[in-house]
Amino acid sequence: MPSDDDAPPGVIFVLKNCSDSVNIDNQNRLYPFYMVYISDDGEVICNHLSPKQLLDKMRHLCKGKTEPIPSVYKPLNKETRDGKNMEKYSELLKAAVESIVEVKDESDIDSLFQPGETTLLSKKFSDINDFELVSFLIIKAR
Repeated sequence: MPSDDDAPPGVIFVLKNCSDSVNIDNQNRLYPFYMVYISDDGEVICNHLSPKQLLDKMRHLCKGKTEPIPSVYKPLNKETRDGKNMEKYSELLKAAVESIVEVKDESDIDSLFQPGETTLLSKKFSDINDFELVSFLIIKAR
């Protein structure tokens, strides 16, 4: 997909939690699915707790497009050697999973200072192996 002012270059990942952990704090409305939009430089543009914002961005990017876009996929195929070298996107996937864990860790620390039970000792995601990649959408600069 070509980027624009509202959607900078990066990747939108759709992941599925494949471990037996529960929806931490019931904050993720799409559980067991997680969506993260991460820029090419690894900055989180939209985290998993903002699914409506992320879905709106996807709809904006994809609206009216029914065919692959040669000006996007041809340079991507060249960059990745027809999908044989996906190292850059694997690193972005790791960063996306780390962003999910980071949000969880921040929430756990906040729970220490609020009335009720703490979530600090609840089951955590350990790494990328807790997630299955369902889909991804690469957004490239024009």
